[in-house]
Amino acid sequence: MSLPRPTAPSKDDTELLPPFAGLTREQVEVPVTPADIVRATDFLLSQRFVGFDTESKPTFAKGEAASGPHVVQFATLDCAYIFQVHRDQSREALAALLQSQTMVKVGFGLKSDRGHIQRKLGAQPLAILDLTTYFKHQGYKNEVGVRGAVAMVLQQRFQKSKRISTSNWANLTLTDAQLLYAANDAYGAIRVLDALNVPDSELPVIKLEEPE
Repeated sequence: MSLPRPTAPSKDDTELLPPFAGLTREQVEVPVTPADIVRATDFLLSQRFVGFDTESKPTFAKGEAASGPHVVQFATLDCAYIFQVHRDQSREALAALLQSQTMVKVGFGLKSDRGHIQRKLGAQPLAILDLTTYFKHQGYKNEVGVRGAVAMVLQQRFQKSKRISTSNWANLTLTDAQLLYAANDAYGAIRVLDALNVPDSELPVIKLEEPE
């Protein structure tokens, strides 16, 4: 008789865990000037793995088409960079970052992000590591997102504010709360990967030549 498949903890299951120790505002940068954007891009491209996610202005009206992503964020174990898509130079930098096959973008539930990015930026994200897929390969019955993974791997409670997640990410200036939300979404992914300590050869990285 086969053993039951494991399941990720629910939100209620994680309530008694200590809070996730995320990045502080001082560790989060929004590249604005051309020099800032070049410096951030060069630094990120020097990394093997970076946490990755996107944020989009929500749609509320029936039939309204999604126009995001409006923000693309990357995180290392020490800092995060928040790129705003409305900046022309940010879009050029994002194309280089997203299409890099040496810098692996690590996140959760990235399938929909890839499609939105392709439509908005005309760049097909390469070298993607979806940790939701990794946990699926480990036999988990339910879909594992950042909250469940942080609880299982780090024994911490990852909090996500619905008020912030549904805020206007297309604003020209983002609030500190938005910046921390975006940064720690990406940071949670790289923290989980670091704690898993899995050999590169065992990670389901999607590259250019591999199908969806």
